[in-house]
Amino acid sequence: MKEKVRIGVIGLGGMGQGHIIRIKDIPEAELTAVSDIDPELTRKSSDENRVPGFAGYERLLASTLIDAVLIATPHYFHPEIGIAAMEAGIHCLSEKPIAVSVDAADKFVQAARKNKRVFAVMYQYRTLPEVRLARKIIESGRLGQIRRTCMIEPNYRTQAYYDSAGWRATWKGEGGGVLINQAPHGIDLFLLLGGLPSRVTAREHTRLHRIEVEDEAAALLEYPNRAWGYYYTSTNEVPVGVFMEISGDKGKLVYQNGLLKLYSLKSPIPEFTFSSREMWASPEVIEEELELPQCETGHKEIIRNFCRSILFGEKLIAPGEEGIWTVEFFNALILSGKKNKSVDIPVNRGEYKNLLESLKKISREKKVKKIKRVTDPGHL
Repeated sequence: MKEKVRIGVIGLGGMGQGHIIRIKDIPEAELTAVSDIDPELTRKSSDENRVPGFAGYERLLASTLIDAVLIATPHYFHPEIGIAAMEAGIHCLSEKPIAVSVDAADKFVQAARKNKRVFAVMYQYRTLPEVRLARKIIESGRLGQIRRTCMIEPNYRTQAYYDSAGWRATWKGEGGGVLINQAPHGIDLFLLLGGLPSRVTAREHTRLHRIEVEDEAAALLEYPNRAWGYYYTSTNEVPVGVFMEISGDKGKLVYQNGLLKLYSLKSPIPEFTFSSREMWASPEVIEEELELPQCETGHKEIIRNFCRSILFGEKLIAPGEEGIWTVEFFNALILSGKKNKSVDIPVNRGEYKNLLESLKKISREKKVKKIKRVTDPGHL
């Protein structure tokens, strides 16, 4: 049995360069090749890391130098490259999101199943101790039936960020704005803990930046059990942060900027509502003491887990097939906002594909003075 997974990194922008550093620090992983469409960047990375470089990912996949790829290209290329890798017998770890549209995400997931390859997505926030504990609490049923959800996640980006590359913040190059770029990590946690809604009624705007895609979005959510939810995100607000509530008839989870709180009820709400004889009574609330698990976190842990899944069958922290949840969600919000109507989940694949194609047709060519490839220091 192999002791290391030979990994080729495809896409050598800020994220790809950051992942190369992490791969070198993982005992189960070995960087054996790099690839980017920019020949000069490929040569530079090849020389610095002393591994072969390929200007096209197809040559990398045919090289026999790798067991797996880590895809860190712009979003539209994730399924194309991933499917080609899996058909070549190569495992795949994709940066988020796994696709721009749900029909492309479907094909990505189907390719993994058909070729029996390990498929993971880079949702590193799942590794956080408070998120692991929150997931355990939800799965144990301690909240009872979920009655309401809320997720408010303001982000911030300068115009300089959007001007750093021609593909950023365009329908043709990126396929969306804040919902597809900054928000997927938060959306993933929201859906992981609160579940996938069955209907959304959304609004989206380009409120501040000089871009053609949305920099703000909000939605009213409906769930199969008739629970309600609310979601908001933008790149226009500081301080940034995350506020999430998952409220059930037995208790409530509150997650805010890394702090997790659990409130349990001595009597479930439906039971107390009809058993109490007092006009102004309410169930007694207890704030539970929580002990966070000791665990590894971050991108490094997702890569390590991916490698150990290939080598030893370890359960994936962020399976690629669960990456489709986020795509369903942001596709539903964009479709609802653009069409000014409520949209059901699963999203109508054909309707969203037609919308995206129409938006790409009017997408303007974007020229930048200087391309900047810098890893986000806040997402290490």
